[in-house]
Amino acid sequence: MQPRTVTPFSEVLVSVARQCLGLKKNKGFSLVSSLDLAAQVLAVDCGLKPAFLYDYSAAGAGQIYSYMEAVRTAGLTRCRLHLLVLAGNILILNVERASVYLEAVLKQNMLIVDVSATRSCPGMCDPRVLDQIKQNVTDVLNHLKTVEEDSSEMISISEMCSTDWNLCTVFGMLLGFPASYWFSTDKGFENCLSLTPLRVFSVEASCPEISGSRRFRLYSFSVPEAVCVPMKEHLDAWSEALKQMVKDQTSFKDLSITTETVSLAAVAL
Repeated sequence: MQPRTVTPFSEVLVSVARQCLGLKKNKGFSLVSSLDLAAQVLAVDCGLKPAFLYDYSAAGAGQIYSYMEAVRTAGLTRCRLHLLVLAGNILILNVERASVYLEAVLKQNMLIVDVSATRSCPGMCDPRVLDQIKQNVTDVLNHLKTVEEDSSEMISISEMCSTDWNLCTVFGMLLGFPASYWFSTDKGFENCLSLTPLRVFSVEASCPEISGSRRFRLYSFSVPEAVCVPMKEHLDAWSEALKQMVKDQTSFKDLSITTETVSLAAVAL
């Protein structure tokens, strides 16, 4: 009798992504995208980030739900995860950890950078704007608590209306960034970040159970250099908290947090 061949876990993850998320009009999910997606899901599952925004393909919520069920069956995830649909965008959240995180955010001094096109340079948001953002975050928190109470499913899905929300800000909060952008949409969706020096933070780690040698980017966000000094203590605290979270789990290791300063002709938010 021939010994049974055990398929490497990475091959299983690639196969699942291609079966559930591949689109007929293209060549399907690449190896890199498949493994990166699995790493993002795992990072949410083990609490290294409260959520991530799905942007790998034009797959709909139903396809992503099927993918999430499949990787759970394969053994990638263990926690209750939720697909939250906002204005056609799909976020994957760890229900329990996201709720705890948003509760903490509401108790803290929110750092929201106003980059409205009418400004000459970025600056901290007006308190009245912060009040509206807090209400948006409270709405999401209440929604997630309802999900926790109403469903015992390990993978669930829901949709929220967000007609008056600045999604750039809400997404920044949900994705766990230490600082988020806000801009007035009264006269369009432009901002004042053109040629503005930005400090870009990149957080990477290895994940041996998904890929033995590849490093995965878990966070990528920017903060205008003009506000980095007053935000230094907050940014340092965020980095130290993330380092501790990595120590408290076993899936990811060798965390690195790097920064570089860039100036771009146009910045899309």
